Amino acid sequence: MRGGTVQINWHDTQPVLTLDFHPTTRLLATGGADHDIKLWVITSDEGQKKLPTVSYRNSLSYHSSAINVLRFSPSGEHLASGADGGELVIWKLQSADDNHTWKVLKTLLFHRKDVLDLQWSADGAYMISGSVDNSCIIWDINKGSVHQILDAHLHYVQGVAWDPLGHYVASLSSDRTCRVYMNKPQPKLKGCEKMNYVCQHVLAKSELQKLDDSKPPPPKAHLFHDETLPSFFRRLSWSPDGSFLVVPAGIYRYSSASEAVNTAYVISRRDLSKPSIQLPGASKPIVAVRFCPVLFCLRGSNPAGFFKLPYRIIFAVATLNSLYIYDTESVPPIAIYAGLHYAAITDIAWSHDAKHLALSSRDGYCTVIEFENDELGKPVLLSEGKKVTEGNELPRNLKPDVVDRMEIDNVDPGKAGIADKGTNTKTSEGNQVLSNASKNSDANRPARKRITPIAIN
Repeated sequence: MRGGTVQINWHDTQPVLTLDFHPTTRLLATGGADHDIKLWVITSDEGQKKLPTVSYRNSLSYHSSAINVLRFSPSGEHLASGADGGELVIWKLQSADDNHTWKVLKTLLFHRKDVLDLQWSADGAYMISGSVDNSCIIWDINKGSVHQILDAHLHYVQGVAWDPLGHYVASLSSDRTCRVYMNKPQPKLKGCEKMNYVCQHVLAKSELQKLDDSKPPPPKAHLFHDETLPSFFRRLSWSPDGSFLVVPAGIYRYSSASEAVNTAYVISRRDLSKPSIQLPGASKPIVAVRFCPVLFCLRGSNPAGFFKLPYRIIFAVATLNSLYIYDTESVPPIAIYAGLHYAAITDIAWSHDAKHLALSSRDGYCTVIEFENDELGKPVLLSEGKKVTEGNELPRNLKPDVVDRMEIDNVDPGKAGIADKGTNTKTSEGNQVLSNASKNSDANRPARKRITPIAIN
């Protein structure tokens, strides 16, 4: 594992607000406050063991305001960009050669204010967007029109996520709620069903631990930060198999007497009404979550892990100033990057082959992290003998009833918390990197504080 902040002129020293990898190539798209989308190619020099290099390709100019979110469609044929003022544009790849010529296909007009986040459906036929106008909109991409408006939030919608199995969408707002919507199709003419999402769960507060039985129970505590969170983004994300949802911008109190800690919540598909695990310990609020698109074989090193899955899922969690990489087979994070940027982190992206992880920042720079061959593990093999390495492709034998059986072990929160376990320390390009990706997490090492997930009863 190696990488660092790439010292190039990304967006004319303006904040870089978003980035995304193409789902079949190493093309990286970035968007920023300079109103432009820039396309880059990431290359590696494994023989020289040097840091990955970033080469500029071209710019896409159309927006007249800052670009807050970029997302390629699952097929890679389209790119969606959301910007200030409610601008939402669909770009189409005109040629598959190395030039990657993109042209505006459609402009989607309905949001009245800034678009902060968006996500494609798994088939690329629909898209959901969240805006400062307090609404989420589900778009029919083929028609270029609004399919459904979800307007229950009372403040900015700063994150949206689409279940890869197509049953749910989720939104996160600065009104301190996370809403999970379920698809309940409506009958339509000619025997077809019309997709229709209805709010199924609202996550807002949790009960505190009662320390004194003689006193009345303490009031419920908010699960999420309020609108004073110093970020416009709360990018939540579903796991690539749809088995769980990870929600950022969380705050958690064990009891009314304890201090609030920054956290991200893991919500199991088996019960989307409440968090199952919290990932505490970050000194700054968590603003983004992004999953690696590749599933990996189990290593069998930690049978006591919280997740009972037939494979390993890896995801990255970004705070305002650091990056944590988690593995579902490991209790603590497998790597921590700190001191990467001088301003807030804004977005995260994984390459389709899990070789690179990139993050953007308001300081005008991006960080690119490269993983060595098999450092994260061996990709899961499909029944046809094909590796899961192409974009958002999932094993074809994964069905809702399979991922619904994901189990999460319960532990006593009072015995979890921040565990004083060791970790290796490496320094790369002046950035602090704490990593145990290829080590057993239970090995004896010098004591350092490490984040440990807590299962919430």
